[in-house]
Amino acid sequence: MIKFNKKYFLIFTLLLISEIVIAAYANGFIRHTFGDFLAVILLYALIKSFVNISANKTAIIVLIISFGIEFLQLTNLQNHYPFEYQKLWKLVLGTSFSVGDLIAYFFGFLTIVVIENTVKNWHEAT
Repeated sequence: MIKFNKKYFLIFTLLLISEIVIAAYANGFIRHTFGDFLAVILLYALIKSFVNISANKTAIIVLIISFGIEFLQLTNLQNHYPFEYQKLWKLVLGTSFSVGDLIAYFFGFLTIVVIENTVKNWHEAT
């Protein structure tokens, strides 16, 4: 079940660099929506880098994690940690709940499912 996958780790690394650049230099739609879209794919690639489970199961797990983190923003949890950790928690959990974020996560999920199933079907056909 645990198996390192270089392909997914490379994808994860490239997406992580992209997310860092977006966080540092972008704003508006690119930062708040496209960044959330990519975050789902980033988490998917991270999990697939180390765990050998089906693409659809992994995509569902990632969607549940993403939605869970978004709904945690309703609790204001990040403000209940000691001051020195609040910045980290705000970065990880975000600062405010948004239906738009849920939509971005869902489109990231759909992108994963479509790409993975297309690649799987392509490999089966060849």
